[in-house]
Amino acid sequence: MVWYLVGINLISFLIYGIDKYNAVHKKYRVSEKSLFLLSLLGGNIGSIVGMKCFHHKTRKLSFWIINIFSIIIWIFIIKYCYC
Repeated sequence: MVWYLVGINLISFLIYGIDKYNAVHKKYRVSEKSLFLLSLLGGNIGSIVGMKCFHHKTRKLSFWIINIFSIIIWIFIIKYCYC
């Protein structure tokens, strides 16, 4: 479980960086649904760090809501299902 969360957060962080690079260079973009899915699959910390580090999607309230909601869900999953 720990390695999964480390991996998904690293992937999420990298995808935010790639999407920001692609946005600046007018290349193919990662869909918002994919970014939301990464957060919901456990990459929420990587998403938030990526948002802040790359200054990407920080003004979109929906991304903050999904990430915070996802953190709450994962706290419950780890607390009650991983014991």
